[in-house]
Amino acid sequence: MKIKISLFFIVTIINTISIAFINKIEIDELPINAALPKNDYLMKDVSGKMTSLNELKTSKGLLVIFSCNTCPYVVKSEGRIKTITDFCLANSVGCAIINSNEAQRNEEDSFEEMIKYYNNQKLKCAYLIDEKSQLANAFGALKTPHCFLFNNKGLIYKGAIDDNIKDPSAVNTFYLKDALSSLLKNEIPKRQETKSIGCSIKRLE
Repeated sequence: MKIKISLFFIVTIINTISIAFINKIEIDELPINAALPKNDYLMKDVSGKMTSLNELKTSKGLLVIFSCNTCPYVVKSEGRIKTITDFCLANSVGCAIINSNEAQRNEEDSFEEMIKYYNNQKLKCAYLIDEKSQLANAFGALKTPHCFLFNNKGLIYKGAIDDNIKDPSAVNTFYLKDALSSLLKNEIPKRQETKSIGCSIKRLE
């Protein structure tokens, strides 16, 4: 009996470690210089069209912002997200906002609410629904907002929009804007990684 109990606990411990290891891999953040992951993964845009990151990227690059409809940090960043995404489109840089909050898909992050949010914010770039947080897992995206900027070779910047998510008037360093300026000059940003601050992405348990 003791042997059976011991074996049971050993198997349980091994399974627990294995699950923890798998979960860690799923949320490991994409490293700088990494290629665009899941680039052919089709997602539904608020327009109703199915599209992929591969279709949205341009010869200059692609900006991916993990966001949502109601996170207080996203709300504080709405004006900045609108300005940055419009800037990308005006300068032929691909752009996509991704909603990976799968656990809230029947609530404030439903597809219908995404459409309302998109129209209220007068956004122009793609706003895509990430089923089961597949893209967020591939990127290792943890927060909303969480930004990833790619040139035609790989990831050149990841992290926050700027250094003051609470007050846009008090920003000292415009991380993402500076990275985009470097991208358009075919240069590598001086700062390539910053800490993303925001609400956690609501994955399914």
